[in-house]
Amino acid sequence: MTDMRLQNLEEKTAELLKTTDELSDIIARQEREISVLTHRVQMLMSREGEREAQGGGGVVLGDERPPHY
Repeated sequence: MTDMRLQNLEEKTAELLKTTDELSDIIARQEREISVLTHRVQMLMSREGEREAQGGGGVVLGDERPPHY
């Protein structure tokens, strides 16, 4: 193998390693974001379940009078 060919292969290998590291960082960040979002959705589902269990699942519209009137 010539020195030039070997150098080209080393450069391509370095580029691939850099790209792999960058993608790994992106995947790790996305995994953290998905975890946070999953936790938030679970909290909202739990909160909505409690609201429905208490019978307060209705939506209050702007032109409706509150129940204390």
